[in-house]
Amino acid sequence: MKLSLARNHLLAAVASGLIFAASGAFADDDHETKESWRLFVGDHTNPVVRAIDFENGKELGRYDVKGPAALTASASGRTVFATQSDQDIVHVLKTGIDFSDHGEHRDLDVSDVGLLPVTFEGKHPFHVVPHDDHAILFYDRGGKADIIDEVALLEGKADVKTVDTTKPHHGVAVTMGRFVLVSVPNTAVETKPDELPPRVGLRVVDETGRQLGDVAKCTDLHGEATSSQLVAFGCKEGVLVARPGGLDGPKLEMLAYPSDLPKGSTGTLLGGTAMQFFLGNYGEYKIVLIDPDSEKHFRLIDLPTRRVDFLLDPAAPRNAYILTEDGDLHVLDVIKGEIVRKGKITEPYSKDGHWRDPRPRLAVADGHVVITDPRHSLVRIVDAESLKEVRTIAVEGKPFTIVAVGGSGASH
Repeated sequence: MKLSLARNHLLAAVASGLIFAASGAFADDDHETKESWRLFVGDHTNPVVRAIDFENGKELGRYDVKGPAALTASASGRTVFATQSDQDIVHVLKTGIDFSDHGEHRDLDVSDVGLLPVTFEGKHPFHVVPHDDHAILFYDRGGKADIIDEVALLEGKADVKTVDTTKPHHGVAVTMGRFVLVSVPNTAVETKPDELPPRVGLRVVDETGRQLGDVAKCTDLHGEATSSQLVAFGCKEGVLVARPGGLDGPKLEMLAYPSDLPKGSTGTLLGGTAMQFFLGNYGEYKIVLIDPDSEKHFRLIDLPTRRVDFLLDPAAPRNAYILTEDGDLHVLDVIKGEIVRKGKITEPYSKDGHWRDPRPRLAVADGHVVITDPRHSLVRIVDAESLKEVRTIAVEGKPFTIVAVGGSGASH
């Protein structure tokens, strides 16, 4: 679905009702509606990932890994990847949440959480990009990216297709149909043994690994997101957008930052679900709405203090949530391009210090914003409408990275 942010609020409202089918409203009278949400929380310091029942706060499982883990849910929500960059390994958890589509409704099957027997090892795994029925794992120092089949994973097997990334670098790979979009390092510069070369662009390769066309310029490429059929990448010059191009492969278009924008760039991107748009940072004090099909591609929103974390609400697609270092949670209406309300949630968490210092992270579950508070060993549950804290979940250690998986569906 394509939808310009500048037009048609009615279509946006319709889209918000279709995005998850989370209400189970299309199930007939013979179907009982079941709902389940689970939180997966990684500790900042200790090598452990916890699975928590969102409704009652009870721990469903505690899984020892090799090091502090960044967490990424798959597109289906059936698996969560626990990436431990410094330990050169990725573990995968089975969430026990499984949706199946039946046209007018979808079924929900709930089973036990578990640590899958398959692990992925390579030099400094970092970005995990979920897409359709697979995930793409990029190894910064391994010179490769792995495309991982999720169905095989859940059967305890590894079905992997490897893509060459030219040379080790801090990059990313994204699939688009039978093609792969891969970041390109500067191979002409000499780097110290402990350094990686800068990124200079993006290339398209087919299923045989053959490059199609020229490398598209994208200096300091960082950050990617998918929205509808588009994929966007943050660059020093602007935002590079890839569109499907049929047999000839994706078409790449640079949306250059206009001259009336202050100096800055985007390095983190999120993609809209029911509406086609992207949300990115623009430095630390601003965020930017990006509409590739609008005459004016960029809309800046100022923040009162620096951004700590932000995310989009897939079930309420006009809502984005931004936590700033003063402890305020802001709701951005992406249709209006305005922050419409805010609430105080945590104590201030300064952005000064090391980038890996423990700071809150956000997730969304069942009409609530879920916020880790590592300083107080809590997960805070905040009503997304009122921005009032409704309860907390005590979590041992320093709860840090978090993903939420769940929804509702028919049960037979």
